[in-house]
Amino acid sequence: MLKILKYSIFDLLRSRWSYVYFAFYLLLSFVLLFLNNDVNKAVITLMNIIIVLTPLIGTIFGVMYYYNSKEFTELLLAQPIKRSTIFMGQYLGISLSLTLSLVFGLGIPFVFYGLFKSAVIFNFSLLLVVGAFLNFVFVALAYNIALSNENKIKGFGYAILVWLFLAVVYDGIFMILAIQFKEYPLDKFALGAMMFNPIDLSRTLILLKLDISALLGYTGAVFKQFFGTNKGLLISLLILCFWVCLPVLRMNLKLRKKDF
Repeated sequence: MLKILKYSIFDLLRSRWSYVYFAFYLLLSFVLLFLNNDVNKAVITLMNIIIVLTPLIGTIFGVMYYYNSKEFTELLLAQPIKRSTIFMGQYLGISLSLTLSLVFGLGIPFVFYGLFKSAVIFNFSLLLVVGAFLNFVFVALAYNIALSNENKIKGFGYAILVWLFLAVVYDGIFMILAIQFKEYPLDKFALGAMMFNPIDLSRTLILLKLDISALLGYTGAVFKQFFGTNKGLLISLLILCFWVCLPVLRMNLKLRKKDF
C-alpha cells in the first residue's frame, strides 16, 4: 500500500492543478490576513470558502483520478495484490496530497505573519483539521460514485450532484421544512439533519470554537444547546470520523463484488 500511496502522491504532485490549488489558498490567505486586523474574521471568511470549495475539489479530483488511472489500476489488479490495497493506496494518496496543498497554502501566510504564536492558532488549526476531514470524506464519496459508474460522464455528473446537494440544496430543503412545520418542535430533527451533512457539521464545529452565536444558525444553536461547546466539538469530530469510515467501508465492500 505504501508504494501505491507514494506513487499516487507524486503523480498528483506532477499535476499542475495541484499547484493551482495550492497557489489559490496561498494567495487567498495572504490577502485575507493583510486586509483583516481581526484574525477571527479572516478565519470565518476562509471557513466559508473552504467548506464549499474543498468538497468540490475533493470530489472532482477523486473522480478524475479514478478514470484517468483506470488502465494502470487494471494492470495492478492483474498482479498478486489485494484490491483493497490498491484502491486504499490511491484514496489515501489523493486525500493526503489535497490536504497538504490546503495545509501549506493556508499555513505559510499564517507563519509569515507570525500568528502561530497567538491565541488564534487553535482556531486556525481547527480550520485545517476540518478541511482535511472534508477532503477525506468527499474523495471517498467520489471513489464510491466512480466505482458504481463505468461511464465517465455519468460519474462526473453524479459526483457534482452529490456536492451540489450537500453544499446548497440540503440547506434549502431544511429551511423549507422548518418554515412549513414551524409550529412543531424541530430541535431533535434539526440535530439529526445536521449530522447527515458533513458540510453543515464542519461549519458548526468551527463556529462553536469561535463562539459566534449570531452565525451558528438554527441547527448550530440547537447543537450548542444540546451538547455545549467542548462536548459539541468532540461529538462533531467523532461524527466526521464516521463520515470518513462509512464511505471507505462501502468502497471496500464494492470492490469485492465489482468485475473489472
